[in-house]
Amino acid sequence: MVDHEVDTVAGTAVVDAHVTDRRNSPSDGVLARVRNGLAELTGALRRVAEHVLSDPEAAARSTIVELAERSGTSPATITRFCRAMGFEGYADLRLGIASETGRARSAGWTVDIGREIQPSDPLARVLDQIMAADTRAMHDTAALLDLAEVERAAVAIAGASRVNIFGASGSALVGEEMQFSLHRIGVAAWAWNDVHEGLASAALLRAGDVALGISHTGQTRETIEMLAEAGSRGATTIALTGFPRSPLAELADIVLLTASQATTFRPDALSARHPQLVVLDLLYIAVAQRTHDRAHAAFQRTAQAVDGHKAAKGILT
Repeated sequence: MVDHEVDTVAGTAVVDAHVTDRRNSPSDGVLARVRNGLAELTGALRRVAEHVLSDPEAAARSTIVELAERSGTSPATITRFCRAMGFEGYADLRLGIASETGRARSAGWTVDIGREIQPSDPLARVLDQIMAADTRAMHDTAALLDLAEVERAAVAIAGASRVNIFGASGSALVGEEMQFSLHRIGVAAWAWNDVHEGLASAALLRAGDVALGISHTGQTRETIEMLAEAGSRGATTIALTGFPRSPLAELADIVLLTASQATTFRPDALSARHPQLVVLDLLYIAVAQRTHDRAHAAFQRTAQAVDGHKAAKGILT
């Protein structure tokens, strides 16, 4: 089939080298790469991506000509798509998809993923679908995450005199969890969800401080403004987002990527919350490792401080 659409340069180069080279094995996180790059693909390349995501097992079984026909494109477009995803050719892409779908099937991750939740569905089915979607999102996040970037972020936070965390709506809840964790180990951290208060705090940061901005889309204007203000004052900026080429990621010194797996009533922004918490838990532990003695002492003191507010054994019986 002749492909009459011209692919843009931006669409072809949707995946940065630091994303595609993040793991030793090219088979890791293939579908996560495609999902994360989908919003930036255009025309024929986007059609290929959508077809692969709609039925990855069928894509893994297809020849390059078959995949081109089913996606309404051409073999040349399939080859460009493979290169955009970080593969040398179609054979490597097929192998990567087959390997990933095989692991997912053996682990039970494919149960009901993508199926609409119906009003009449029993809770057991809904639970299976949520668990399958979250497990896939965690796996995809692990494949996307650059551990060298996590290391850089941990070193920066461990040495910071002040850490500001910015987020709005659901991202604010995730930021507050991180702020609480860091406070428990003696890191001076503040979480801001009001743009005026956040900007005022960001303006007081300086070199050696850290600012963390959280936004799944990377397009929340308030979070971008607060992180930009912090960066302009010399603070090290970190972005936690699902999109490596988003405005938030573009302005950050360090980018931590997450994946998501949307289900009915849980769009991407909501389904991204658990992967975000996992990445921030990893970052928190990495900070604690690098400040072990101080962190251990602070954790003990904070635990003792609230110990007296626990209900005594037997008081509720």
